Amino acid sequence: MNTPCYTVAMDLGVCQLRHFSVSFLSSLLSAESSHVKLDNSSSGASVVAIDNKIEQAMDLVKSHLMYAVREEVEVLKEQIKELIERNSQLEQENTLLKTLASPEQMAQFQAQVQTGSPPAPLTSAAPGPPSAITLAQPTSHSSGPSA
Repeated sequence: MNTPCYTVAMDLGVCQLRHFSVSFLSSLLSAESSHVKLDNSSSGASVVAIDNKIEQAMDLVKSHLMYAVREEVEVLKEQIKELIERNSQLEQENTLLKTLASPEQMAQFQAQVQTGSPPAPLTSAAPGPPSAITLAQPTSHSSGPSA
């Protein structure tokens, strides 16, 4: 049984649980089948015993799987909470940058969004003091020492 395990926590947990469950069921069935081989006179009772063992094993697998799912749900809820907080921070930052950007910069940005082109580097040809958006932009090249 060579099923690939994935790196996602839920897939890994399910894969490990599946391997555990298969080996657990195999050990139960092999132990019960050796009992059946020794006691052929009570085959009806052995079948009932095997059915009971299988039912117990399936209940155990179900409870382990439910536990793994609950754990994964908690992890995902925490990730959602963090993403909501991050989204809120980015929305606030976006609002601030929009208020500090010049109308020309906003028009240039809207044109880029509509065409889907990557943002053009900001030029320092515009007169006046630099705005917060030009100060927040990292420089992508160095021009050497300036005088």
